[in-house]
Amino acid sequence: MFFGSDNSSPAHPNVLNALVNANNGYTSGYGNEEAMFNITKKIRTLFEAPNASVYLVATGTAANSLALATITKPWETIFCHKNSHIEEDECGAPEFYTNGAKLTLIDGPNAKMCPYKLNEAIKYYYQKEVHNIQNGSLSITNVTEFGTIYSLDEMQKLTEIAKINGLKTHLDGARFANAMIALDCSPAELTWKSGIDVVSFGGTKNGCMGVEAVIFFNQELAWEFELRRKRGGHLFSKHRFLSAQMEGYLDGDLWIDLAKKANNSCQKLLKKLQDVTGIEIIHPPQGNLIFATITKSMHDKLIARGAKYNFWEPQIKSSKTSSSDIKIRLACSWSTSDLEIDQLVKSFN
Repeated sequence: MFFGSDNSSPAHPNVLNALVNANNGYTSGYGNEEAMFNITKKIRTLFEAPNASVYLVATGTAANSLALATITKPWETIFCHKNSHIEEDECGAPEFYTNGAKLTLIDGPNAKMCPYKLNEAIKYYYQKEVHNIQNGSLSITNVTEFGTIYSLDEMQKLTEIAKINGLKTHLDGARFANAMIALDCSPAELTWKSGIDVVSFGGTKNGCMGVEAVIFFNQELAWEFELRRKRGGHLFSKHRFLSAQMEGYLDGDLWIDLAKKANNSCQKLLKKLQDVTGIEIIHPPQGNLIFATITKSMHDKLIARGAKYNFWEPQIKSSKTSSSDIKIRLACSWSTSDLEIDQLVKSFN
C-alpha cells in the first residue's frame, strides 16, 4: 500500500526497454544523437510549436532552476506561490542558479496564486532605481503542490498580468501530464497559448527513470540555457540515456495513458475515502494527489498495517480538526492498483 510519492513508483517497462535498446553500439553524445533530434521534432508537433527549443536534464530541480536562471537576472525577483516547489523543496537551487535572484512569495488558496495579490506584489517594486530589486519572472506550478489545478483561464489571468509588467513566464510542469488530462486540453493550450515562455515538462513522476524536458517557445533564450546547462553540470555526455527515456515516454502517447491511470486511481481512492469516518479532505483533488487530515489513532493504525504515505505536523486547521489530527498526502501513480486502493481503505476500519 504505497501512496508516498509518484517519484517512488517504478519506471514503466516501455521506458526501460527503450534504455536497453539505446545501449547498443555507438552514437554521438551531448544531445547530438539521432534520438534527440526525433524527440525535438515530436515535442514541437505535440506542442504545436515548430520553432521550440527542446532540452533534456535528469531532475526537476535542474529543469526549474536552469530555466528560471535563463529568464531571470541576479538582481531581479521571481514571483511564485508561497507553497510552490521552487520555494519549499529545492534547497535554494533557483536562487543559486540565478546567482542570487529573489523569490517573492504570493498567497492564494489551495496553492494557487491570487491575481490581485500578484499584481499588488509586482506594483510593490514600482521603483526601478539602482537601489531596488527589479521585476523578473513569474513561475506557476500546475499541478500545484496541494494537488489542485489552475484552469486555463486562471493561468491566462496571471500571465497577462506578468506580460503587462514585462515579466517572462515559467511553468513548473513536474506533473504536466496530470494537469493536461484533468483540464482536457492540449499541450499548447496549457503552455504558450496560455502565455507561458518556458515549461519544465516532467517525466520522472509519470513513469520515467529520471528525465525532464525544458521547452522554450522563444528561441532567443535557447543559447543561454545551453550554456547554463553545461556550466551547471547538467549536460550529460551519454545523453542517449536521457533521450531514450523521453522517446519511450512519448511513444504511442504512453505519457498520456500513464497520467490518465494516475488521475483515475486518485478519483477512485477519493470516492472510497468519502465513506470513511474521521478523514477530512483538505484541498479539492484534481490531479493525482489527495491531502487530508486524519486522527493520530487512525494514523497509527494505518502505519501498523503497512500503509505508506507522506505525513507531517498539521499546517492547516479547520473547525473539524483537533490538535491531535495529522495532515497527510496520498499520491497515486501510473502503477497504483485497485487492490492497493482497496487495501488502504480497508485499513481505516
